[in-house]
Amino acid sequence: MVLALVAIWYVAAVAMNWSLVRDGFEREETPYTISDVLAGTMEAERPLLPAPHQIATAFLDSVFGYPPLAPRSLIYHSLVTLSATLLGFVLGALFGIVLALLILHSRVLERSLLPWIICSQMVPVLALAPIFIVVLGALGLHGLLPKSIISAYLCFFPITIGMVKGFASPDPLQLELMRTWSATPRQVLWKLRWPASVPYLFASLKVAVSISLIGAIVAELPTGAEAGIGARLLSGSYYGQTVQLWSALVAAAVLSSGLIALIGLIERAVGRRMGVH
Repeated sequence: MVLALVAIWYVAAVAMNWSLVRDGFEREETPYTISDVLAGTMEAERPLLPAPHQIATAFLDSVFGYPPLAPRSLIYHSLVTLSATLLGFVLGALFGIVLALLILHSRVLERSLLPWIICSQMVPVLALAPIFIVVLGALGLHGLLPKSIISAYLCFFPITIGMVKGFASPDPLQLELMRTWSATPRQVLWKLRWPASVPYLFASLKVAVSISLIGAIVAELPTGAEAGIGARLLSGSYYGQTVQLWSALVAAAVLSSGLIALIGLIERAVGRRMGVH
């Protein structure tokens, strides 16, 4: 399957870059053959669609070709975006869990607050990000915090919905049993509802951490950031460096996959601790 996708990508790269390379030969009045144009589509400096080997080469060069903290290193830019991602993820997770607890214990909040929580995600973040940046900048908040707030705004939603479902997942018979033991609401929460919600929590965290990364990248775009994956995407778009743009996208994908894998490892460790195999 992967090889088929790579083959399709190469075919698409040839098709999309063919006219670009051919026109380049004609402008320079250089004789060319079909094989020359074909080879040019694989090595174009600013292709419409880079070939997979061009993206891999640019990615590896940006990661291993410079010191980790050099401004041209993808590791440096990934760390900048990662810091905003993790802070926004923590803020969003805490806010989402608190909202879920409030909704769980108040029928009024469930009916009044939950629809607004859902509506909050209907506005595209690309429209909201500049507003957030301007308003927070007017309040004297710059740098990491505005990006983290945008990440938190995106990632709290799946956690809230997942935890509401998780806290309500215990069987009614289990709740009745806790009442017969004269358990307090706090004991019901910690002894029954919270353990029952753990699978929902980790499923929500996996979704939320990838959304948090997207939020951090999007937040870097309207600020004209000089560092971060969003900054690499922006500079690649400005100067037509499509290979740089795609290598930054690969870095974002690798970073997201790593964060999801890390949460998966924590989930398995917690499961073993709870006796779940």
